[in-house]
Amino acid sequence: MDKALSDSVAAQLRSVFPEGTFTQVDVLGHGDDPDVEPGETAIRAFIDRAGRPAETFKDDETVMRAFEDANSETITWLHRDRQFPGIAWIQFIPETAARRAPGAVMWGFPSTFLGMRTDVATEAPGFASVQTRLGPADLATVDALITAGIASSRAEAIRWAITRIREDPASAAPMAR
Repeated sequence: MDKALSDSVAAQLRSVFPEGTFTQVDVLGHGDDPDVEPGETAIRAFIDRAGRPAETFKDDETVMRAFEDANSETITWLHRDRQFPGIAWIQFIPETAARRAPGAVMWGFPSTFLGMRTDVATEAPGFASVQTRLGPADLATVDALITAGIASSRAEAIRWAITRIREDPASAAPMAR
């Protein structure tokens, strides 16, 4: 991602919160993080612990609670009013050096996630939300469907593949394990 654009987006996010709220703001493009889909931009903001310990899950909950209490109106405004329309998601995380390290695992601790990406089926009646974890090869295949213009998102690409299997179940069987 272009550094000037990244710096601009990070500065824009910082500007709507009190100074010193974040120790680091990462603006992520496809390839920077597995959760960022082709054509997307996302933000990961590390919340200053303000001297609070970083030893337990409860310590992280305390940081998140304080952040959410102090910034609830801004968080609601960002999410409800889609103040960052070009951003797929924003994740707020209690800061630790290990979490800021490249390739760090970004789950398993308290955080706030503002999912802003849209999906055509989100509001459609009769659709169910499904979460899955894909390995690198499967993720590359799904992303190739997006790049080829077959789908506009990973959710749409999975729906497209399921439809093809439903239309021709014989082509999917037997599946190698």
